Amino acid sequence: MSPASEQLSLLSTDEPAHRPATDAVRLLLFNAQHASPDRSRRQAAWVAGQEGADITVFTEVSSTQGGDALVAALTERGYATVIAPQPSARDYRTVIACRTADAQPVQSPVTVTPHRAPAARVAVGGHDLGALGLYVPSRGPKEQRNVAKRAFQEAVTESLPRLLAAFPDMPVVVAGDLNVIERGHQPPHKVFGEWEYAFYDSFQAAGLTDAFRHIHPDQVAHSWFGRSGNGFRFDHIFVSASHAERVLACDYHLEACEAGLTDHAVMTLLLGLPSTPGEPSSARSTRAC
Repeated sequence: MSPASEQLSLLSTDEPAHRPATDAVRLLLFNAQHASPDRSRRQAAWVAGQEGADITVFTEVSSTQGGDALVAALTERGYATVIAPQPSARDYRTVIACRTADAQPVQSPVTVTPHRAPAARVAVGGHDLGALGLYVPSRGPKEQRNVAKRAFQEAVTESLPRLLAAFPDMPVVVAGDLNVIERGHQPPHKVFGEWEYAFYDSFQAAGLTDAFRHIHPDQVAHSWFGRSGNGFRFDHIFVSASHAERVLACDYHLEACEAGLTDHAVMTLLLGLPSTPGEPSSARSTRAC
């Protein structure tokens, strides 16, 4: 594993606000909006106070002081494992923070700007879970419009079958800001091309299920709003299709956005686990912005 993908496992100075669950995967997706050090520390404090944030995927994390402050604050707030790849050149990155120390980074299957796509293997209640965080580049400046975005998307699409193969017979969760919307999105946005819709489709083609759509097949929801006030569902969580029936909840929440901590809705996932380690994965089923 390269130094950029090193695991940061530091001693925390505070008792965690919540203990990790052992009967379910509780994951939270948070866009850090390239925050300053002070705002990053407030973000960490807010996330640490959320019961459903045993695993938190942070997108749009800076590679400078703000991102470093976020990593330090998370460990101080009781996150035993923080996976924070550092890019070789200045760029945004994705961070995975876990309340449990029983988590380890694995080599990202994404070969283009892998600091935007860290992967981890996490144990929850005696069960292993594969996780991949993603932050897809925006369209970029005029002279490089969509170059970085298309290259990263193509690398992710190519990597998804390998990701599932790397975590056989266990749940796999992919969470991130994809900077694309689904087909049939309301309201429609003409700016998106077929190649961007195809990228969203590639997750299902690889064997992953949109967790929000699995629970809310017809609900109109948005995670980011443009200057015109139009909403976009940019933030997504996917679960391996063979474990989709274990999705108990998947929702968007506006509290952190309303508090000025981010410009995106926070997204949460609750994924049930077998009651006994080794138990067959039989089906178990049970607010949006």
